[in-house]
Amino acid sequence: MKSIHYLLLASAAIFFTCNSPEKTNDTAKEENTEQKVYDNSVSFVKTKGKELVNEQGEAIILKGTNLGNWLVPEGYMFKMEQVNAPRKIDELLYELIGPDSLAAFWDGFLDNYITQEDIKYLKRIGSNHIRLPFHYKLFTEDLYMGKRNAGFTYFDRVIEWCRQEKLYVLLDMHCAPGGQTGDNIDDSYGYPYLLKSQSSQDLMTDIWVKIAERYVGDPIIIGYDLVNEPVAHYFQDELPELNPALFNLYKRITTEIRKVDKDHTIFLNGSIWAGNFDIFESIFDDNVVYEFHKYWFDVNQEAVQTYVDFSNKHNVPIYIGETGENSDEWVNDFRTLLDENKISWAFWPYKKMNNTAGIMNFEQPEDYHLITEYAKSDRSSYAKMRENRPDVVKVQKALNQFLENSLYKNNFQNKGYIEGLGFTIDK
Repeated sequence: MKSIHYLLLASAAIFFTCNSPEKTNDTAKEENTEQKVYDNSVSFVKTKGKELVNEQGEAIILKGTNLGNWLVPEGYMFKMEQVNAPRKIDELLYELIGPDSLAAFWDGFLDNYITQEDIKYLKRIGSNHIRLPFHYKLFTEDLYMGKRNAGFTYFDRVIEWCRQEKLYVLLDMHCAPGGQTGDNIDDSYGYPYLLKSQSSQDLMTDIWVKIAERYVGDPIIIGYDLVNEPVAHYFQDELPELNPALFNLYKRITTEIRKVDKDHTIFLNGSIWAGNFDIFESIFDDNVVYEFHKYWFDVNQEAVQTYVDFSNKHNVPIYIGETGENSDEWVNDFRTLLDENKISWAFWPYKKMNNTAGIMNFEQPEDYHLITEYAKSDRSSYAKMRENRPDVVKVQKALNQFLENSLYKNNFQNKGYIEGLGFTIDK
């Protein structure tokens, strides 16, 4: 396991720096041009009619989870409530502990929250793939989670761990340039500007081509989930304009990817939180999985029938990339329904603090409530920030403990949830 890149709090050492070497763009470019040889015991996964199949033609039902909150921090999982997007979380923590401690915190978070032990564990309990949400800024010079252009550092790390376990990886652009959803989950500015911004679409396309160039020929990657949950329901009235724009963007990115990578499967979300398949005007590529997300509903056949009908009509595979966040009983019932319909799935999320609606759990640190209370407070002026800022020593201690608690060795299983997924409790 990697060493922990944060300091246990000393009374006089609240602010600190933590510098770790990162690859230069030139180094990354040189590595990208190397001829890569992959383990041929892992089979490429592609579509065949309504099924996903391996190279022997055997059908595969994907069953797994999302590594949510790791490369895309989410406010509700940090228990920050309305401070609910990555840049807002970063801003709040900056206000509380300053730039050097913040950089060290993100270092520790990126190293601790998901480790090789987490990946080994997921394989042991029965998962056959992970969905990996990521922010486009990981592939730009924007400062994001204390890093610049660090995407391949973390991609390569987790992909190699998954390769060792023969656990497939689905790469999911959760936050796209300009924002694809228009809400907190895409770190946007309240509107899906991606669909009206040429520069944002150009950047998104360039990033996906860069990713495809790096991983072409790598069978441990199931494929590329082009964008997560595009267009929130707030923009329902604009669908006649937004749906065609999204569909054309899908076609453009797929076309560009196919110039460098003809093998990996493309995963396409419907619009309106991934649930609306009206966007799909035609089937333009023969290696595409059509993805929907669905939360908080009564479990019955009607809940999935629209997507089953789409699959039958067009002879294509479907996949639910996110669901869950519910009781153990509900998870068991819905997972059973998905299995009966031979629908591949990934439940959301793998790990959360002080919450049983997921596979793995960890304790909330003492005094962490100070962070939650500050997030709820009035921060509308500098005077209010000063007035409401809690004791920085206690805050730093709570954040250091968060990093320690989030390590796999300090996590504990939500057994009922795991059993609901049909997975095995790890002894």
